[in-house]
Amino acid sequence: MLLLIWFAVSYGAGILFKDTLDTIRLGGFPLGFWFAQQGAIYVFVILIFVYVWLMNRLDKKHGYDE
Repeated sequence: MLLLIWFAVSYGAGILFKDTLDTIRLGGFPLGFWFAQQGAIYVFVILIFVYVWLMNRLDKKHGYDE
């Protein structure tokens, strides 16, 4: 699921749907440009934190808690 989100944000929002997203403005810039430059990085950092949280939960479930 995380890889699907990563793909949708990086490839979909940054390349495939750029023209459609450019009709919306965020902070004075077209949304497609914003996703290609900044938004994808923010989403990737959030995905890292979600992955760490999920792996810690899995470790606790199987008795490998720190």
